[in-house]
Amino acid sequence: MARYRGPKTKIARRFKDPIFGPDKALEKRNYGPGQHGPSKRRGGKQSEYAIQLGEKQKAKYTYGILERQFSNMFEKASRMKGITGENLLQLCEARLDNVVFRLGISPSRRGARQLVSHKHITVNGELVNIPSYQLKAGDVVGVREKSKSLEAITNSLAGSDKSFEWLTWDNAEMTGTVMSIPSRELIPENIKEQLIVELYSK
Repeated sequence: MARYRGPKTKIARRFKDPIFGPDKALEKRNYGPGQHGPSKRRGGKQSEYAIQLGEKQKAKYTYGILERQFSNMFEKASRMKGITGENLLQLCEARLDNVVFRLGISPSRRGARQLVSHKHITVNGELVNIPSYQLKAGDVVGVREKSKSLEAITNSLAGSDKSFEWLTWDNAEMTGTVMSIPSRELIPENIKEQLIVELYSK
């Protein structure tokens, strides 16, 4: 399936948010890309639709999800009990590639997706190569035995200092457990999910 493989800084500058992780170029030029980026006139008042659409695009780029897949996830979120916007972000967070990234096995979601696709990751002891695989509370995500010495994985784990309340990590076994699906306050992404709900409700 196609994925966005274009320039990441350009997209991050469009949203003025480091959605792909720390970005020195974004820090230097925190305004839109292109020759009119720094222009004050360009930042005219956006329509309500443009703001809502921008928030949806931001969420899609952040989690690396394509339009149809994102639309299907919203349909699923709207059928679930609870707040639709929060349900949507929880579905995004529960994706296997996102959890691999959150556990520190990969420094980026793009890298995490590649590790999953290349069969380096297991779920409950079984190989799973579907990045969008939905995890649930109690699932154990691990690194395949043959892949535990991969430099990309060991380097990422050595440099990872993030921890999340809803995930636990066993460094000796190279496995992480999903303790629960995170509530909204445990999701650090700067996404206004209510705007996405309003967009799809039109």
